[in-house]
Amino acid sequence: MSWESFKARHTVFPEVGLGLDLSRLGIPDAFFTSMEPALHKAFAAMAALEKGAIANPDEKRMVGHYWLRSPHLAPTPEITAQIAQTLERVKKFAADVHAGAIKGASGKFENVLVIGIGGSALGPQFVAHALGHARRDKMASFFFDNTDPDGMDAVLAALEGKLGRTLAVVISKSGGTVETRNGMLEAEKAYSAAGLSFAKHVVAVTGDGSALDKIAVRDGWLARFPMWDWVGGRTSELCAVGLLPAALQGLDIDGMLAGAAAMDVATRIQSREKNPAAQLALAWHHATDGRGTKDMVILPYKDRLLLFSRYLQQLIMESLGKEFDLDGKVVNQGIAVYGNKGSTDQHAYVQQLREGVANFFVTFIEVLRDREGHSIEVEPGVTSGDYLEGFFLGTRDALSEKGRGSVTITVNDLSPATIGGLIALYERTVGLYAVLVNINAYHQPGVEAGKKAATAAIALQREVVAALKAAPGQAFTADALATKLGKPAEAERVYKLLEHLAANSGRGIRRTPGAAWHASTYSAG
Repeated sequence: MSWESFKARHTVFPEVGLGLDLSRLGIPDAFFTSMEPALHKAFAAMAALEKGAIANPDEKRMVGHYWLRSPHLAPTPEITAQIAQTLERVKKFAADVHAGAIKGASGKFENVLVIGIGGSALGPQFVAHALGHARRDKMASFFFDNTDPDGMDAVLAALEGKLGRTLAVVISKSGGTVETRNGMLEAEKAYSAAGLSFAKHVVAVTGDGSALDKIAVRDGWLARFPMWDWVGGRTSELCAVGLLPAALQGLDIDGMLAGAAAMDVATRIQSREKNPAAQLALAWHHATDGRGTKDMVILPYKDRLLLFSRYLQQLIMESLGKEFDLDGKVVNQGIAVYGNKGSTDQHAYVQQLREGVANFFVTFIEVLRDREGHSIEVEPGVTSGDYLEGFFLGTRDALSEKGRGSVTITVNDLSPATIGGLIALYERTVGLYAVLVNINAYHQPGVEAGKKAATAAIALQREVVAALKAAPGQAFTADALATKLGKPAEAERVYKLLEHLAANSGRGIRRTPGAAWHASTYSAG
C-alpha cells in the first residue's frame, strides 16, 4: 500500500468524528464513475423514503426510522408529535423509576429485564454493552432474547431474590411474536413463584391495539410505550424499543439521538466524496461484485463493540438477503456478516482470513481513545492500548500482503454520539446499497416463512401427542405414527418431535430403544 493511494481513498468527516479508508479494496476510479447514475438514483430513493413514500409495498407502510432523531422531518404533524411525546414519556418514566416514584415490591428498581427477540433485543443489547459502566449505571440490564428455557433459567438464577427490584420490559410490535410471548409467560411465572405481582413490575413496548397491548391494559401494567408500523424491528433501536432500556440503564439517549441526527445530515449529501454511507455502499458493491460473492467480516478493535457484528448481522442480512429483486427477477441477493473482536480474532480465525479461501472482505473499526483517563505503561513508553493499535495495524497489513481487501472505519471514541452515528451510518448504507442492487431492503418474507413453518411444527406435535394418548399401552415407531396420522411424508419431523418430547420430563412420552435408532418406539405414559 502506498501513501498516495491512502490519500486518494481515505476520507475524514470531522462533522461526525469519522474516518473512512477504502484504499485497501483496490477500487479503480472507473468504478466510481460508472456507478454515479445508480448512486444518484439511490440518493433520490432515500430522499423519497424520508418524505414518506411507501417503501414496503408488501405491508403498505412507510419506513421512517430517520424521523426518530429528527421528528420535524416526519411527513405529518401527528407523527412529529408522537415521536416527541414518546421521547419525553421515556425520559420521565426513567426519571421516576430512578427517583423511586415508580418502584417494585421490594423497593427501588435496580435491574431491568428486557424481553424481546431480533431487533427488539439485538439493538438494546449492543447499546447496553457498548455504553454501560457497572459503577455508573443506574440499573443493571438482563435479557430474555430467545425461547430457550435453559437460557431463561440462567438469567432468572442471576436475578434470584431480586425480582422485587427488577422491572421487566416486554417488547413486541405485534404482540404475537412467539419467542417474546414465551419469555413473558416464563417471567410472569417466576414473579408469581416469588409471591410478586407481575403487572406491578412490567411495562410494554408494542403496537397500539396489539395482543400485547391488550394484555397490558387488561392486567394494569405500569406503562405502555408505542411501536409504530413505520419502524422496522431492525431499525428500531432509536425509538422506545432501544431508548427505554437505555434510559433505564442511565445512558445518554439524547447523545445517541444527536449522533444519529448528525450522521443523517452527513449521509443525505448527494455527493459520493462528501457522503460516508455512499462511499461505504459503493465499497460493498465493489467488494462483493454487487452479488454478495464475498462475506463481510466485522473486526472492531474494541471490547465494547463485541456485539456490533451481531447487531449488523440482522440489519444487513435481513435487509439485503432477498430472493427477488424489485422487478420480480430471482437474484438471491445478500451479504453474509460475521465477526468477533480484535485482537481476539487474531488467535481464532485470522489464520484462515490470511491464508485460506479468499471469500470475504474485512471492515476494521478503529477507536482512537483507549479509555477514560491515563493508562499505565506495560513497557517503557508503551501501553496496552498501544498494543491493541499495533495488532490492528499488523493484522490489516498481514491481510493486505495476501491480497485480502479491507475497509477501515475510524472513530475518536465510543461516546453515545458515536454509537448513534454508527447505527445511522449502517442504516443509510443498507438503504443505498439495496437501491444499487435493485431490491427492497424493508420487507422480510423469509422470516415470515420460518414463523409459519414453526407454527406448523407445533400443530403437528399436538397431533402426535393426541394420537399417542388415544392409544394407551401402544408403542409406535416414528414412521408408523406418521402413517397413522395420514402424513407418511412427515416421518422425519414426527421423529424429531418425539425425541424432543421423550427427552423432557413431565411431557408424558416414553421412548423405548430399538435395534436401530429408527426402530425405537414411543408411547404415552
